[in-house]
Amino acid sequence: MAREDVQTGDITQSAAMVGVIATVSVFAIAQGLSYPLLSFILQRQGASPALIGLSAAMTPIGFIVSSPLIPMLARRFGAGRTALTCAALSALTLLLIAWSYSLYAWFPLRFLIGMVTNPLYVLSEVWIIALAPPTRRGRVMGIYSTLISAGFAAGPLCLLLVGTEGWPPFMVGIMAFVLCGTCLAAVLPRLPRVDQAGEHVSVLGFMPRAKLLLVAVVVAAGFEQAILALLPVYGTSFGIAETRMSAILAIMIAGNIAMQVPLGLLAERMGARTVKLLCAGATAIGCALLPLLIETPLVWPFVFLWGAVSYGIYTMAIIELGERFSGAALVAGNATFALMWGVGGLAMPPLAGAGMNALGAGGLPLTLGLACLALGIAGALRRKPA
Repeated sequence: MAREDVQTGDITQSAAMVGVIATVSVFAIAQGLSYPLLSFILQRQGASPALIGLSAAMTPIGFIVSSPLIPMLARRFGAGRTALTCAALSALTLLLIAWSYSLYAWFPLRFLIGMVTNPLYVLSEVWIIALAPPTRRGRVMGIYSTLISAGFAAGPLCLLLVGTEGWPPFMVGIMAFVLCGTCLAAVLPRLPRVDQAGEHVSVLGFMPRAKLLLVAVVVAAGFEQAILALLPVYGTSFGIAETRMSAILAIMIAGNIAMQVPLGLLAERMGARTVKLLCAGATAIGCALLPLLIETPLVWPFVFLWGAVSYGIYTMAIIELGERFSGAALVAGNATFALMWGVGGLAMPPLAGAGMNALGAGGLPLTLGLACLALGIAGALRRKPA
């Protein structure tokens, strides 16, 4: 009987994990669709690139502002109720964006969608970490990272099917948020009460507990956003066509999607902290090799692996977070990760852009390489996890 109970518990836990991962994957599709959709619409309306970029920045600013509120909301209203409410508000906000169809109305609305989607993302990630068995956490988080990346990549592909005009693309995003809430509601009774377990910690209170982990998140986020924004600009200095640079970015994203599970399995054997440092070092080496390989056929396998190890920094940070924290401290840690992701995404592209202005195209790999190298050296010199 006891053995049957254990098997039933394992099945229940696995079903809950599948449900939460499905929730976040659908959320990623909605988010991945909204960014290019709104940019295309603004471009047709004659908005300048600066205004389009500023409008897009409202969502990560919403992430940053909402992150410190998540532990308090989870404690006061419960993690499940908070996440379901945010799924409903996300669908409603996207509906308002579609209805208003105005550049200036979209500034506060895009800020609001960042505010309401962030708790949904953070709490779902907390549940996945809490549900993952410690001996299999690496592969579970690798699968999670793969599906999140695939979801973000699938968002723009949806636009190929429904176009970028009128209500159809917005309805895809709205229904994705509705489906996200439906998936979550179906598994909610099986999810652990992460909002009540352990000591209550605020985002500011969590920061001193995992300083290097937070630096890793800033570096990973900054690298990803700077590459997406500036690698096409970097390629033009070599006379590389836009279509080729788009293909290079696509292969880099494919490496990110394909390699997170192998990296997760490696983390189960070597430890997430060790693999995180290896990923940081490999990413820094990749920055040094970029100018040498970008015009050669070797660029294709190179960017595939470079995309894998660069995003692997974040995957390893998440695994290490789950190894070191649980309960309410894990909620605070994930909220702090979201805050640091927003900081890295906002800070690194302008910093790398300034490096390119000062040093030419080589300023991009130099800036990003130094950031990854500093992370690797700091982690290697630190004997205890931080």
